[in-house]
Amino acid sequence: MVAQLNDAERQAALATLPDWEYDGKRDAINRTFKFADFTEAYGFMTRVALHAEKADHHPEWSNVYNKVDITLTTHDAGENGGLSQRDIDLATKIEALL
Repeated sequence: MVAQLNDAERQAALATLPDWEYDGKRDAINRTFKFADFTEAYGFMTRVALHAEKADHHPEWSNVYNKVDITLTTHDAGENGGLSQRDIDLATKIEALL
């Protein structure tokens, strides 16, 4: 099982990811990315997928034309899943891809 972030850890981590929104109901973070067109959006998703696979930590996401919605939460964190350092690390890598 992966350790779920406590309140202080969560607040500190979210301060480093100002464009991500916290979803308290799911204990997850979300962000929408918009690109010039589908090709750019798909290329971005491909780059994220390579990082996610290497980390063995996969996002929940959707793509419609030039928009990519990403949700990060760790399904085996805590009793019911929640935000973990794995989510923060992947979000940080995603940010670096922009």
